[in-house]
Amino acid sequence: QVQLVESGRGLVQPGGSMRLSCAASGFSFSRFRRYDMSWYLQALGKERELVSTISIASTTNYADSVKSRFTVSRNNAKNTVSLQINNLKPEDTAVYYCNAKNEVWSSDYWGQGTQVTVSS
Repeated sequence: QVQLVESGRGLVQPGGSMRLSCAASGFSFSRFRRYDMSWYLQALGKERELVSTISIASTTNYADSVKSRFTVSRNNAKNTVSLQINNLKPEDTAVYYCNAKNEVWSSDYWGQGTQVTVSS
């Protein structure tokens, strides 16, 4: 059974930094490396939105609103994906979700989310 578990929740002051991690388990035969991994955020009362993706080839993409502040990375040996967030802003306050997707296999998994609050 595949599970994605995010960690790194907390309260951070504006201008601070935070590193979110997503640990994946339950993937058989090193299949984790075959999944595109993404981070989404969902602010209170708003729809979930894509902020960053790292492909199976480690190509990265970011939403325009987070470019230069967010950095996504993956470690296929440890089945983890991370999101480094710098210069946090109050509008970054949201629940952050980890997603694993493989369209060929029609597989799509979500973590339970982790709360990030940016406030002074």
